[in-house]
Amino acid sequence: MKKSIILSTCLSQIIFLGMIPIALELFAYLHPVVIAVIWVGITFLCFYFVFLLRKHHINVHKHTLNAIFILYTLALLVLMFNRPSDPFYGQINLTPFSTVNFYLSGRVSPLIAFYNLTANIVLFMPYGVLAKLQKLTLLKMMSLTTLVIASLEALQLLTRRGNFDIDDLILNLFGVFLGGLLFPLFNLVFKMKNT
Repeated sequence: MKKSIILSTCLSQIIFLGMIPIALELFAYLHPVVIAVIWVGITFLCFYFVFLLRKHHINVHKHTLNAIFILYTLALLVLMFNRPSDPFYGQINLTPFSTVNFYLSGRVSPLIAFYNLTANIVLFMPYGVLAKLQKLTLLKMMSLTTLVIASLEALQLLTRRGNFDIDDLILNLFGVFLGGLLFPLFNLVFKMKNT
């Protein structure tokens, strides 16, 4: 197991350092927390795949997992609300896929388009895993998630830190749903302990 930890750590840091130019371009556009989120994501994926391939498990205590989700949620809230005001913020989009089509139209940098679309999905996948850990039904998971995400979108609109965008809601919900679907894969490596 010690070799798996060393291998995962080294591999994740090499990949992260190789991605610094991309991260710096995103850093110019977004909050500095993006770099930390990218680092955590790469580290998590490297640990996951190294442990999976080597058939090792990581025991995670319930309290540790709760602390991780609290920190993750705080980082996500910083990304959503701690950004400069923009004259385009405070708008409402209720037309499904119009923002997605805009990003895919080529009118913005491909990196920015990729980041925005991917981030809206991937950043919410952990909540699908959390919902499965809490043994929520699909209906409860999607209902609760819709309510929370719609509230966050409305809060972004009211604080002029973003827009109320139905596409964000759709992509975020897809991320939660995908996280729930991928839960069995998560469970192959991470074993939950109640004490």
